[in-house]
Amino acid sequence: QVQLVGSGGGLVQAGGSLRLSCAASGRSFSSYAMGWFRQAPGKEREFVAAISWSGGSTYYADSVKGRFTISRDNAKNTVYLQMNSLKPEDTAVYYCAADKRVPDYKLGYADLYDYWGQGTQVTVSS
Repeated sequence: QVQLVGSGGGLVQAGGSLRLSCAASGRSFSSYAMGWFRQAPGKEREFVAAISWSGGSTYYADSVKGRFTISRDNAKNTVYLQMNSLKPEDTAVYYCAADKRVPDYKLGYADLYDYWGQGTQVTVSS
């Protein structure tokens, strides 16, 4: 099993940047694919970005491509989401997730992840 703790959220003006972190405890972090999802009030949870267990492959929602970057440091058991050029529509609770069995082409499917962090609020003001 793995436990996930997300952090780094906050209030930022449009055009600003934030970096989210997700620290994992437990065994074999490096064998888990990691994802970031978000949920805005009144909306369903949506895929933001994902990274393969090795870090060799990354995937992004169209809405964040070119603005967000996902990365991981397996030595620190941490995955990051660097968010630049933030927009008010990026406002949401951001969740990190982990799974070791989801194939790369399904990393955008929230229902397939076994482990979830507690969420961190990101608010972008206009």
